[in-house]
Amino acid sequence: MEMDDSIRPWGRYEILQESPHFKVKCIWVSPGKRLSYQRHEKRAEHWYFVQGNAEVTLNGVISHHKAGDSVMVKVGDLHRVSNISDREVIFIEVQTGTYFGEDDIERVEDDFGRS
Repeated sequence: MEMDDSIRPWGRYEILQESPHFKVKCIWVSPGKRLSYQRHEKRAEHWYFVQGNAEVTLNGVISHHKAGDSVMVKVGDLHRVSNISDREVIFIEVQTGTYFGEDDIERVEDDFGRS
């Protein structure tokens, strides 16, 4: 399988493994950046933080996470990861569900004009 190292305005991600039943990504969020506030119709996500200090917004509730913490995002949950530190936030994302395409993203708010 070919590795995918995708650059985004907030950082980058790499697909580590994928199958018809799951996808695993490593995600790097640059200092001071954040992903879209978004939801998915066809997948859940489990995040495991490995570096940095992240602020997570999950259905309007804000929490703070560091290496060793994990967060479960259910299908339909509104979610966002923000980097509130001066070094990269790195987390592993395990997606489960019925579809894993990048077009299963409903952006509610986005710092980069993609909503």
